[in-house]
Amino acid sequence: MAESKRTHVSGRHFLQIPGPTNCPIEVLHAMSAPTIDHRGPTFQELGKHLIEAIKPVFGTTNPVIIYPASGTGAWEAALVNTLSPGDKVLCFETGHFATLWQKMATELGLEVEFVPGDWRHGIDTDKVAELLAADTERTIKAVCCVHNETSTGVTSRIGDVRTAMNSTDHPALLLVDTISSLGAVDYRHDEWGVDVTVSGSQKGLMLPPGLSFNAVSDKALEAYESSTLPKSYWDWKPILAANANGFWPYTPATNLLYGLKVALQMLEDEGLENVFARHQRYSRATRAAVEAWGLEVLCQDDREHSGALTAVVVPDGFDADEIRAIILDRFDMSLGAGLSKLAGKVFRIGHLGAFEDLTLVGTLGGVQMGLNLAGVPIKQDGIQAALTVLEQG
Repeated sequence: MAESKRTHVSGRHFLQIPGPTNCPIEVLHAMSAPTIDHRGPTFQELGKHLIEAIKPVFGTTNPVIIYPASGTGAWEAALVNTLSPGDKVLCFETGHFATLWQKMATELGLEVEFVPGDWRHGIDTDKVAELLAADTERTIKAVCCVHNETSTGVTSRIGDVRTAMNSTDHPALLLVDTISSLGAVDYRHDEWGVDVTVSGSQKGLMLPPGLSFNAVSDKALEAYESSTLPKSYWDWKPILAANANGFWPYTPATNLLYGLKVALQMLEDEGLENVFARHQRYSRATRAAVEAWGLEVLCQDDREHSGALTAVVVPDGFDADEIRAIILDRFDMSLGAGLSKLAGKVFRIGHLGAFEDLTLVGTLGGVQMGLNLAGVPIKQDGIQAALTVLEQG
């Protein structure tokens, strides 16, 4: 008798892309509560709590504005609330998402100087200092950086970027995308002198997509007063005015905010330093597996390996997307695709958010079996290498 076509896969799907990440059951349960009146006192209490509770995750005591939007919306909000048409901004090509942000800036009518990069290193801080020092007329109004480049697994050293900026005494704003690092990789908005931090809900915050954020400095709020780029939905002023009483000037994403409250409590209970250490540990274990397989990690600077994800370079003659397809078909596991000029050349292993040792071991087991099925010549020592790192604690 012919074998019937499989219509059901036993077990859970392994979602190991670097966002959206797996949502903890506690967060999902919180989000399933009935929606309440977003103009009523119960919601007001929730709003006031969240507006304060979100601040430590950014490392700030300043306002954090919460939008019902994806991270792309928060990119736009950061630009339109601080800049004016024709303003010059300095951007760095660290990967796919840095490229998209500079494209948006150009489309909004800003003049962009886009510093080329190889997608294997973070921001060159010497170049930051060089370009700002040469800007004697102070025409550069903002420096835009992606902290953790989701397409490459490279984390730029934002504290060093600020040091480079300070060395030139340049007044430019520092705008930073933390969409795939917030709640996973050490980040310090106030300490590093960031003016606008952009982020989203669907990665280290362990929520579904749909919330985005702008953490804003006093200097950014001053820049807002003279900014003339068009803004309405993204306008900080009416949001901050409504937030003062625990509300928003439009309908907020009520049920996502329920989940945010629980996610923030989970991060607080674990302790942010422990959260960051856990992610770095998974990064080390993943790199150990990749190296033991005889493959190459995309990131080439040991100071810049991401705690949130690892991008793996496939050998010449193999297609990363075909390997991913095999792994999805055989083991019901999704890995991140290579984006833009990395398409087919890398696959990305997400190890962030609600993630534990056994999840990583299962993920790496699926990758190793998939590589074997795809005929990629690897050594069979990857899992043991990862286990050795994990066992060291």
